[in-house]
Amino acid sequence: METTPQKYQQYVRQKQKKSPLAKDLTLAFVIGGLICVIGQLIQDGYAAAGLEPEDAATATSVSLVFLSALLTGLNLYHRIARYGGAGTLVPITGFANAVVSPAIDFRAEGFVTGMAAKMFLVAGPVIVFGTVASALYGLILWLVG
Repeated sequence: METTPQKYQQYVRQKQKKSPLAKDLTLAFVIGGLICVIGQLIQDGYAAAGLEPEDAATATSVSLVFLSALLTGLNLYHRIARYGGAGTLVPITGFANAVVSPAIDFRAEGFVTGMAAKMFLVAGPVIVFGTVASALYGLILWLVG
C-alpha cells in the first residue's frame, strides 16, 4: 500500500491525542498561583514574627527552597508537576527541584561520583554564574565602601 505524506499526516492527526490546552493553562496558572500564595503567607508569617521586610524575604526564599527539596525527596513534587505542569516552574521552587531531582536519581552511583556530581547537571551553570556574579558584586561594593 502506497502512502503519501499528506495521507500519513491525516492519519497521524486522527490518531493523536487532543491536547487539553485550556485545562493545562488553567492548572498551570492555579498551581503556580498557589505556590506564590504559599510564599506570600510564609513571608507574612515571618514579618508578623518581627523580621524586617528584607530578612523576611530571605527567610521566605530559604523556606520555599527547603519545602521544594523536601517535596522532591518525598516524591511529591513531581506529582504536583504532573498535575500543574509549568505552574511548578515558579523560579525558586522549580530551581530547587532541578537540583534535588538529579541527586536523587544518581544516589545509587555513590555520594561523590553519583549524587554530588550529578545534582548540578541542570542547575550547575546557574549556580556558578550566580555565585561569581554575586562575589564580584560584593567585591565592588566592598571596594567602593
